[in-house]
Amino acid sequence: MMTDRRTNPKVDEFLSKAKKWKEEFEKLRDIVLDCELTEDFKWMHPCYTFENKNIVLIHGFKEYCALLFHKGALLKDEHGILIQQTENVQAGRQIRFTNVQEIIEMEAILKAYIQEAIEVEKSGVEVSYKKHEEYNIPEEFQIILDDNPSLKTAFEALTPGRQRAYILHFSQPKQSKTRAARVEKCMQQILEGKGLND
Repeated sequence: MMTDRRTNPKVDEFLSKAKKWKEEFEKLRDIVLDCELTEDFKWMHPCYTFENKNIVLIHGFKEYCALLFHKGALLKDEHGILIQQTENVQAGRQIRFTNVQEIIEMEAILKAYIQEAIEVEKSGVEVSYKKHEEYNIPEEFQIILDDNPSLKTAFEALTPGRQRAYILHFSQPKQSKTRAARVEKCMQQILEGKGLND
């Protein structure tokens, strides 16, 4: 079933360089592409979209690799397999894997979840984000922090005021890609221990 598989050369490159989880990433990619999503490359990861809306992202950590559903909080999760990474993550949910066999065995379930995620997107339902004084780290920033321990350490070392300034700066844009672009632009500054306006 190789009809119109819209692959992205940046993802090919990402996979060719992957040392860990290569086989798992390739299998996840096959499954997602079967669901007729458009392959993109965002936040330095394979990301799959439906009409330019993010549906799922493939990423790897030390202990596991995962399929991240951008609006996973809205899925029914009939199998109880979606994981909320940290309590700050409001919308995204992961399904985690430690070997390619698990992915193969779950293929039908994964496709059902992806289809449901597409339906959620089509329906236009939004995640209602909690409004409170705690500043929530936007998901685009959280994904990069989780993947980048040195950035996380550098960010946590900043004064609370500087952290807040970055979080507000990253949270302002309505569009995910604009938020992500802001994060990428500021990464070096954070690593250097500088505040937004230093």
